[in-house]
Amino acid sequence: MIQAYIVKTAAGLEPVLAAELREMGATGIRELKRAVAFDGDRRMLYRANYELRTALRVLIPVHAFSAYSERDLYEGVYDIDWLQYMSVKDTLAIDTVVTGEVFKHSHYVGLLAKDAIVDQFRERTQRRPDVNTSSPTLRIHIHIQGTRVEVALDASGDSLHRRNYRKDTVEAPLSEVLAAGMVLLSGWDKKSPFIDPMCGSGTIAIEAAMMAVGMPPQHKREGFGFFKWPDFDRKLWEDVKGEADAKIIQTLDFPIVASDIESRARNATTLNLLTAQLEKVVRVEKAAFEKALPPGDIPGTLITNPPYDERMQLEDSIAFYQGIGDLLKKNWPGWNAWLISSNRDALKHVGLRPSRRITLYNGALECSFQKFELYEGKKFDGPRGTKVNETAQE
Repeated sequence: MIQAYIVKTAAGLEPVLAAELREMGATGIRELKRAVAFDGDRRMLYRANYELRTALRVLIPVHAFSAYSERDLYEGVYDIDWLQYMSVKDTLAIDTVVTGEVFKHSHYVGLLAKDAIVDQFRERTQRRPDVNTSSPTLRIHIHIQGTRVEVALDASGDSLHRRNYRKDTVEAPLSEVLAAGMVLLSGWDKKSPFIDPMCGSGTIAIEAAMMAVGMPPQHKREGFGFFKWPDFDRKLWEDVKGEADAKIIQTLDFPIVASDIESRARNATTLNLLTAQLEKVVRVEKAAFEKALPPGDIPGTLITNPPYDERMQLEDSIAFYQGIGDLLKKNWPGWNAWLISSNRDALKHVGLRPSRRITLYNGALECSFQKFELYEGKKFDGPRGTKVNETAQE
């Protein structure tokens, strides 16, 4: 049976997620704000949870209504037949997102919705289900915008950014979903060298390696929310997982490198690679960025997340980013380099003209993800042979 689904993602990654869904064979794809809607059957639901790299949660809409008062909200939630989704022995949790003038307090909305559900069970069974906010049988999402109330079931359980390979981190690690989105946005062909020369805990390199070997992002995950549902089809799930896992390859004929000058970062990266079972795919190297050199003989893709926190003095950050630009021009001809930073002033001092600028969010920080095409030698523009910057602008 074809069902409508909504997949949550990070701001700026909606087109990437939509492209993933198209490649997977989903239909009715519609980009929303921090989400993408699509149509599919139960197999597609299971695949979306297991295989989508830029998904945070997969939701199943079950009811929508208008509410102009607390009573309207209570009755709208009460009217849903909750016995088709859970039993009185099961547990529930409610997540809420509220915008507009009618309902202003998300916690209170959650309490009202919980009361409506348990009151329905008490009326019909003389018993009530319990709440379990950490590991419920059924996680329910309520989204209110103005007077529009949408109720959905969370098929994922824990957020899909948790890949379960990250056992150690350094300061301010990137979300796995953001790292995967950056690699996909870069257009890397998964056939040429790849490096993160300021790798931190290795998230960017690990996400790139998972793509290159065809490892599903949830390969290490033990369960999803839909495992606890009464209609869970275990055989179908095992077929979906087996089909995806069969595509994993063991070796690559090009290098993927994670390098960092800090031993703490290299140790974290090594541990995370071992947990991800990718220690033979990604090479961890000790090198300051100014000493890092391209791996292999052919150009590839460089993606990195340089320091940009507010504790760095502006003069220091400008000099630091100027140094990055100088080294990219000197040491990485022919490569495509991508930098992400919330320090837009410092990015202006890289000294190269970005061919692409994409706004992304690292947590609450608005960042610019910029591409620099590093031509070998000088690039000439037009018949007069006028020299221009080493990077081209799209």
